[in-house]
Amino acid sequence: MKYQEHTSGWIEVICGPMFAGKTEELIRRTTRMKYSKKNYIVFKPIIDNRYSENEIVSHASRYINAINIKNTKEIEEYIDETIQAIIIDEIQFFDFDIIDLIIKYAQNGIRVICAGLDADFKGEPFKNTAYLLAIAEKVTKLNAICVVCGAEATKTQRIIDGHPANYDDPIVLVGASDSYEARCRDCHVVLKK
Repeated sequence: MKYQEHTSGWIEVICGPMFAGKTEELIRRTTRMKYSKKNYIVFKPIIDNRYSENEIVSHASRYINAINIKNTKEIEEYIDETIQAIIIDEIQFFDFDIIDLIIKYAQNGIRVICAGLDADFKGEPFKNTAYLLAIAEKVTKLNAICVVCGAEATKTQRIIDGHPANYDDPIVLVGASDSYEARCRDCHVVLKK
């Protein structure tokens, strides 16, 4: 059997904190499919409009075209019998129904690649990503570099007005280096109110 050649579908998850290169890795895998002439489709949640409305864009400014999705059910409108792979970025922002859809497509012979944060700014797991990590055939966990001490960073630090966020702040706040930093376990801070 050739590398990454399967007789059935499978699930891949790329996860880690902000600034770890998750989207870069997703774009790299998508580019390989393009060169191998695979028929794929790329989705992103409509909430993620940091850099582009109709592209997945990495912090390093690499990009691929994507379809904005408001909810999980919309994905099915775009899938037909020619699709060999489904790519989904920012998986943590989708409703939990995305899990059943991913399982369904993998069981129907489609490669499904998902990328997203494994934990929120508090360091607590995102439900979608955590579940996918348990059922995926392939998992790539990436680390960033801590902006405080230079160690490997596994946490996403939310910054509000130059200070760590409070534990009770809303979970979802779409942003980039203006709102987040990569931190190691020792340098990660969540303030209690």
